[in-house]
Amino acid sequence: MNAGKWMLDIAMAGLLAAVAGPGADKTTAAARPSLRWKNGPGNILSQAPRFYGGAEAARIARTVLLFQRSSGGWPKNRDMIRPLTDQAAAALRNRKNRTDTTFDNGATHTQARFLARVYNATKDRRCRDAVLRAVDFMLKAQYANGGWPQFFPLRGGYSDHITFNDNAMIGVMTALREVAEDPKTYAFVDEDRREKAVAALRKGIDCILRCQIVVNGRRTAWCAQHDQRTLAPRKARSYELPSISGSESVGIVRFLMSIEEPSSEIVKAVQGAVAWFDRAKLTGIRQVTEPDKSRPRGFDKIVVKDPTAPPMWARFYRIGTNKPIFCGRDGVPKDTLAEISYERRTGYSWLGYYPTNLLAKDYPAWQKKCAPKRNVLKRNEKAPRQVTSHPVGGRG
Repeated sequence: MNAGKWMLDIAMAGLLAAVAGPGADKTTAAARPSLRWKNGPGNILSQAPRFYGGAEAARIARTVLLFQRSSGGWPKNRDMIRPLTDQAAAALRNRKNRTDTTFDNGATHTQARFLARVYNATKDRRCRDAVLRAVDFMLKAQYANGGWPQFFPLRGGYSDHITFNDNAMIGVMTALREVAEDPKTYAFVDEDRREKAVAALRKGIDCILRCQIVVNGRRTAWCAQHDQRTLAPRKARSYELPSISGSESVGIVRFLMSIEEPSSEIVKAVQGAVAWFDRAKLTGIRQVTEPDKSRPRGFDKIVVKDPTAPPMWARFYRIGTNKPIFCGRDGVPKDTLAEISYERRTGYSWLGYYPTNLLAKDYPAWQKKCAPKRNVLKRNEKAPRQVTSHPVGGRG
């Protein structure tokens, strides 16, 4: 079966880094591995091929295998690089049946992709079997409408929503796309699983298209979470309100742009999101981290006026007005960074250069290939231009 004609023509190694892009804010980059890779350069998924057949990768793989739960998934925010003591290894064996498995912060899909590389280099069947269980887990976790939750098994609350936050759903789809499209790395995957991966990707792409937020007939971008039943934008934590995401939407657009021979609906989705990024950019400001010994963390984040600064984007925008949202744990939205609590102001990514490279490099190349007759970034100078600067400056 040739499942790839409609899907993908990009390099597989380092694909999560491609989703985030070199211009992405480092605190939200999709390339951040849940393995917490500390001992080598770059992402653990983009090491030289010889690394995966070496002693260090084999040691890490043994730890990764111990962290895998019986369901086939992994928990998040665990340091799987650090060597384990015998006591710690024994404790992990006793935790196999825990239901803390998730796709958040790179969990599960990163481990599966890593173990696939190790298996191909070592032919250790434990790695192969773990990857197959992970593929089954990812397929089982998908909703009938094509979305993926943050945690599976479901645990209630906002984690049941379709989750684009921190590229959870895009990460799962990236892993399944490798299964479907990379016969070299995933030659050990049987045809039945491969076909199921292709079907899951089709449903996932359809879900992405249906989740895109439309305002007054115009396509915009996506919320970090969408209702698992209605697909409407939904809140997560108290300070993560229903909104249009200037961060997570970048990974979604990159994924759609990587589809070879995109349908007209995919082209419209990309064009609409790119046009929205252009409308939503914030000009004439710069975020500064200012030393402040009087503060608990020894610094503060402030926004200052700077007419020479490159455009920035907010993490969250109000649906319908495109005004940035800043919010403390009280859940009350504010118009400026200075208005929210110090703890949230300095402990979260509110502003960044998320789609900079997408707009400057990736979209122009995609547009020439997939939409040569319409460049949404080329304005008609006779048309009225939207004001793109916003009053987000000031000190707290």
